[in-house]
Amino acid sequence: MYKLIIRPILFQFDPEKIHHFSFAAISFLNKIPGVSALIRAMFCVEDKRLEREVFGLKFKNPVGLAAGFDKNASLFNELSNFGFGFVEIGTLTPVGQPGNPKKRLFRLKEDQGIINRMGFNNEGIKDAVERLKRNKGVLIGGNIGKNKNTPNEAAISDYTICFEALYPYVDYFVVNVSSPNTPNLRALQDKEPLTALLGQLQLLNKTKDKPKPILLKIAPDLTNEQLMDIVAIVTQTKIAGVIATNTTISRTALQSENKKETGGLSGAPLKDRSTEVIRFLSQASHQGFPIIGVGGIHSAEDALEKLEAGASLVQIYTGFIYQGPGLIKSINKAILKK
Repeated sequence: MYKLIIRPILFQFDPEKIHHFSFAAISFLNKIPGVSALIRAMFCVEDKRLEREVFGLKFKNPVGLAAGFDKNASLFNELSNFGFGFVEIGTLTPVGQPGNPKKRLFRLKEDQGIINRMGFNNEGIKDAVERLKRNKGVLIGGNIGKNKNTPNEAAISDYTICFEALYPYVDYFVVNVSSPNTPNLRALQDKEPLTALLGQLQLLNKTKDKPKPILLKIAPDLTNEQLMDIVAIVTQTKIAGVIATNTTISRTALQSENKKETGGLSGAPLKDRSTEVIRFLSQASHQGFPIIGVGGIHSAEDALEKLEAGASLVQIYTGFIYQGPGLIKSINKAILKK
């Protein structure tokens, strides 16, 4: 029904407007008595065999919603009804910011991809915290970044502010230095600044009664040498793991007319490269740390491929848009059949 009826209608309109419309519709429907239970009955797969314990947390299943979808932590409870084992909110910055000028979100229908140059648009950490106080038991990841106007030399301060504010309300943290849509942000992936940033967050983490897992989200465009640096940095700073990968700036073999738009490309064109990065990190580290695999998962087979490459958990975003909520159920059912 989704791919035959709902998606063709939604895809007739501007993608960013449809995103907001979909949020409003999901929120409204979940307020109707009995609808939340009906959605859970349709899409959730409840089975102890799906449970995973990763970096000290228990996930009811290994399929999560990637950051960027629920930027402002406004719909995580309702989205969890579709069967997600966890929801990652953000990217959040200390102060709300509008992001880049519109139009900034583009569908690549022929390639089953999306290009975005959103630019960390969000309402800021304070508003998100207020909504997170209403969490009804959803396992939450907090994806944090820096404000556009904050120079890289002062970036640690922004990440620290986000960490402190979110600490009581999220289960794990994700340090996002790999978005291509904030000027110079990816320079923070270089070995020296990244080690300093992660080291400072870990020092802060150790002052807490219960330190929380900190993960690093990396770009798919890193060279093997840079990926070896990532392995060394994770080992040195003792962070909990890596999310591989963010969107790509590559535009290889695309067919859609929007292919020349600037920004980060997600979806099916990213599938093979993100899997390559997962496999490289897993092998180079001798399975030394958990990896959350994300990028181009549009089918159960795509998810299984990521898990077999070395991922402990997977996340979806663009596949959720193209394939609909049935994708989560199909992945979980396929895992149970393995």
